[in-house]
Amino acid sequence: MSAPSVDPDRRDPAQVASTDTYHPADRVWVYRGGAWRAGIVEVASRDAATVTYRPSSSRGTGVDTLTARYMQARSEIDPMLDKKIVLPQSRTA
Repeated sequence: MSAPSVDPDRRDPAQVASTDTYHPADRVWVYRGGAWRAGIVEVASRDAATVTYRPSSSRGTGVDTLTARYMQARSEIDPMLDKKIVLPQSRTA
């Protein structure tokens, strides 16, 4: 999994997607603790998004509210964070 290498303070504001373009369950990179970390959007508004992310390489997660500068779309799968959605089986009598 290859994280972005750009410093969020050096990103061109015209190239930064607004937080309201993200939706719940979207995979994102979040910049925290001096590094880009895999995350999942919980909720987003015009001003910020709440994201669950992996603050280190361990299994634990953190939750934070971020502005657009500190987020970037992620296409790679993080096996410890991204969950396969399992739909309940329909019951027939």
